[in-house]
Amino acid sequence: MDTDILTILDFIGVISFTISGSLVAARKDMDYLGVCILGIVTAVGGGATRDIIIGSVPPLMFRNPTYVTVAFIVSNIVFFFLYFHLSGKSKPKMNHIFGKTLFWFDTIGLASFTVNGVIVGQTMTDGGLFLCAFLGVITGVGGGVLRDLLANEVPAIFVRHIYALASVAGAILTCLLWKTSQFAAISAGLVSVILIRFLAKTYEWNLPHIHKA
Repeated sequence: MDTDILTILDFIGVISFTISGSLVAARKDMDYLGVCILGIVTAVGGGATRDIIIGSVPPLMFRNPTYVTVAFIVSNIVFFFLYFHLSGKSKPKMNHIFGKTLFWFDTIGLASFTVNGVIVGQTMTDGGLFLCAFLGVITGVGGGVLRDLLANEVPAIFVRHIYALASVAGAILTCLLWKTSQFAAISAGLVSVILIRFLAKTYEWNLPHIHKA
């Protein structure tokens, strides 16, 4: 497996999820430190959880601080951009901007890290379907779960637009195609996650809820 592809997915996921976490922090009116912490945790939380599961300790974020550094820089860019360009804007307008931007960066991060987790599973474990798919999903959704918990929100994987299910579908598809063609597996995994999230958002697909009387 070309390590360049894994590195590219790493950086796409880190940047996308950092922006996602920073936007959530800003929407919650957190200060500079809150924006940085939430951005970094969202970016590296899923990968750290994956590394612990497979016994790769300390997690990569500590052995190679490049990703934390990138997340810190990106969260600063987001903070100061929002501070100078959106301060004083009406809350409805800010919520609209945050909603659309958050959706796309969250989706791109989810797709990148889901496939990334499967690749790590295929290269560092026995390559079993269940384990590799699980690692893909936990890498994809782990950072977002930590972000939402720190922001005092119900994690998105439980409430919104087929979030976790998109990651599950992408991870399984990547696993099934891996031995046929790694390029096809990666491409199909990325496209499936993004497409399912887009369709779910567009047509307001959600899993069944238990509605209170």
